Amino acid sequence: MVSGRPSLRYARTMNAQQEFVLRSVEENDIRFVRLWFTDVLGQLKSVAIAPAELEDALEEGIGFDGSAVEGLTRVSEDDMLVKPDASTFQILPMEGADKAGLTARMFCDVLTPEGEPSLGDSRHVLKMALDKAKEKGFSFYCHPEIEFYLFEQQSDWTRPPVPIDEGGYFDQVPRSSSMDFRRAAVSQLEQLGIPVEFSHHEAGPGQNEIDLRHADALETADNVMTFKTLVKEISLDRGIYASFMPKPLVDQPGSGMHTHLSLFEGDSNAFYEAGEEFNMSRTARQFAAGILYHAQEITAVMNQYVNSYKRLWGGAEAPSYVCWGHNNRSALLRIPQYKPGKTDSARIEFRALDPTCNPYLAFALLLACGVDGIDKQMELEEPTTDDVWDLTDGERMAMGIQPLPGSLDSALKQMEKSDFVAQILGEHVFEYFLRNKHAEWRQYRQQVTQYELAQYLPRL
Repeated sequence: MVSGRPSLRYARTMNAQQEFVLRSVEENDIRFVRLWFTDVLGQLKSVAIAPAELEDALEEGIGFDGSAVEGLTRVSEDDMLVKPDASTFQILPMEGADKAGLTARMFCDVLTPEGEPSLGDSRHVLKMALDKAKEKGFSFYCHPEIEFYLFEQQSDWTRPPVPIDEGGYFDQVPRSSSMDFRRAAVSQLEQLGIPVEFSHHEAGPGQNEIDLRHADALETADNVMTFKTLVKEISLDRGIYASFMPKPLVDQPGSGMHTHLSLFEGDSNAFYEAGEEFNMSRTARQFAAGILYHAQEITAVMNQYVNSYKRLWGGAEAPSYVCWGHNNRSALLRIPQYKPGKTDSARIEFRALDPTCNPYLAFALLLACGVDGIDKQMELEEPTTDDVWDLTDGERMAMGIQPLPGSLDSALKQMEKSDFVAQILGEHVFEYFLRNKHAEWRQYRQQVTQYELAQYLPRL
């Protein structure tokens, strides 16, 4: 059992938060502590340690083979450390009934043996972007709306998935599995200190949405990773399957992760200015202009899988063009209706993200794009009031509206030309991401799909 008081060996360096973690582990009889971190593609990695090892982990980190984790390091630099961030300590409610005892988790920073940040640590990429914004006096907050489908469990996923219900947008389905699922998910999120703003049935059968309250971008990225893990755990416990796949059903809406963004200067919302159009400050307009300017070159990170582009170009309010508007749900950027008296709620909604992204890299790029717009005093073009999908190509061209990339291949070609994206991600993450995703595209391009067999085999 870990002592609640740090040993003399660490007495001078153990901070108050670390002491709190040690006490909590002892007082709650925690049996396992899971140390979480992500690879470059945003896949969660975990190592479990016994409480007796926690004190050393907090001070020195835990060694592991970094070359075995996607994009984390080169084979010649395989020795790496994960060091827990004590501020992220939470007891996991999903395992509270486990007879083996309670389990807690902490997110980790990935370090070299010398204690330097790993070049492949995506959490560090976001920290760097936040630090640069902080030097300019800005704090960055995010509020994600996370969509996902619930399907019947099946052993053969080459067959079309079967949604657990036939509900639609905002439907109240008495005693439905979806409603019960959302109730359980919200309850467990709040036990973890992750506040939820809304939850409801989405437009597709078996499709649901849970919206997390706004928080600092690093905390939000941690929350998104926790959310996806928790949703998967709950679904497995209930004998169903939760999927964050962007477009799992051909004839139904895809799943996105619309994310609301805001900048604060101290306690003041830097995006709000009374009397201006849509109450948007000059800072907000420049921030939005920066995102639109860089939108095409960051799309591969926002939408990193082949399937992501089936959602982007599948209609159903998914954004396909680089434009903005006030309450225009066909635009890439939307300025939500301002609520009188609530200046803190002024924000910009970015609608291209899907829930399969690495949130650390995605938030880092969105922040960097916006700050670049502020630094260069970029001008925001006129808002789009029309449904962009209803316009002809000629009308869009006349309005200067450019399309987002139409495929992963196209998005990668845009990204690999971008010195800006390489600078924000760092060359190591940038090059690994491109290499991995080019390989995915080559594999996809070689496939013979069910569509081709049905369309061509009978007549060719």
